[in-house]
Amino acid sequence: MTTIQLNIEKSLSFISKTAIDAYADKTAAANKMLHDGSGEGSNYLGWLSLPSSITEAFLSDIQQTADQLRRQCDVVVVAGIGGSYLGARAVIDTLNNSFDWLQKDRKNPVVVYAGHNISEDYLAELTDFLKGKSFGIINISKSGTTTETALAFRLLKTQLENQVGKAAAKSRIVAITDASRGALHKLADQEGYKTYVIPDHVGGRYSVLTPVGLLPVAAAGHDIKQLVAGACVMEKTCGLETAFEANPAAVYAAIRNELYKSGKKIEIMVNYHPKLHVVSEWWKQLYGESEGKDNKGIFPASVDLTTDLHSMGQWIQEGERSIFETVISIAEANREVVIPSDVENLDGLNFLAGKRVDQVNKMAELGTQIAHVDGGVPNLKIVLPALNEFYLGQLLYFFEKACGISGYLLGVNPFNQPGVEAYKKNMFALLEKPGYEKETEAIKSRL
Repeated sequence: MTTIQLNIEKSLSFISKTAIDAYADKTAAANKMLHDGSGEGSNYLGWLSLPSSITEAFLSDIQQTADQLRRQCDVVVVAGIGGSYLGARAVIDTLNNSFDWLQKDRKNPVVVYAGHNISEDYLAELTDFLKGKSFGIINISKSGTTTETALAFRLLKTQLENQVGKAAAKSRIVAITDASRGALHKLADQEGYKTYVIPDHVGGRYSVLTPVGLLPVAAAGHDIKQLVAGACVMEKTCGLETAFEANPAAVYAAIRNELYKSGKKIEIMVNYHPKLHVVSEWWKQLYGESEGKDNKGIFPASVDLTTDLHSMGQWIQEGERSIFETVISIAEANREVVIPSDVENLDGLNFLAGKRVDQVNKMAELGTQIAHVDGGVPNLKIVLPALNEFYLGQLLYFFEKACGISGYLLGVNPFNQPGVEAYKKNMFALLEKPGYEKETEAIKSRL
């Protein structure tokens, strides 16, 4: 069976194959810690065997709910923040037709997002857009009290009930939340919303293959069975029984840590396909939140090429040599566009006539990689045979497994995020939230 491939060739002039191979025992130990739960954060390892544990019945239930939303709604609003929306958005944006939302005869509802910021203008524009439209809401929050998401849901729920009535609104709202507690769980019980559970043992940034990701993806019209099937393949490929050199998650984790030791403090995720932009955003949260602690961690950044070669290309080529790149490459474009000949040839492009646009893009990718390596930037490449649900499922699980291994190699707990709470405490104090009186006084004295 074909799988995504990790190519490390363009990193070997910067770190030796011997140095990489020396990680075989370390990555095996880290992988074992994940599987036997002996490492830090072991309460949040439910994602590890998640793909192979998903049943046909469960996927059918998700699909039925998605189909109901698709029948009732022209627009589906996904309300969530961080891992509660990035995974779903990454998959949807990657698989959607770039201009489908503009088509009047589209087959799938438009999926839009809320609860991932606190912009008054954004919320005003969103509620304006939804006026007179048939819309539904997928509200994703374990607690139901995350400020950004709870605020957006309050506004959206009110608008939906005002537009269609409380009884009809109930059938267009789905809650994805805690199994037994929290404000959203209580509200869903009271209102009778269809509910799905965010498993206690799966952290937000690892939750794309739970209902958090699967329901929005299915509502957008994509094949969640193939997404899970791809993840199942990679779960096995990156398992304990796989030798180091055949385990792409272990090799990727090893190279990242060896490059980090050699002074490469920034990893730039590179794509040559604009559909992959949000995959990079999801990846940045996964690695930034998992490894950025104890004053350690590679800083995850991203660029969309060739677009950003005209803005960031100079810095990547000749800036501080503290970076390495990981390129996501698509072996074959889904669509074919052939460049025509032109009699006048004023643009000088007749030398490309008869070639596919994808061929030009591939040569830009190869030429850029050679230039950056020559300029002192190690390069890794992850090749997807095609851009579809099956290979995207492989890619997502690959990154998750590599992140767990890499975090343990780095010596941090890759499954907590204590630093995320710092801004919340200050925000609540400044807003004079009940229960934060002492913090309010303390922070006001600093203003």
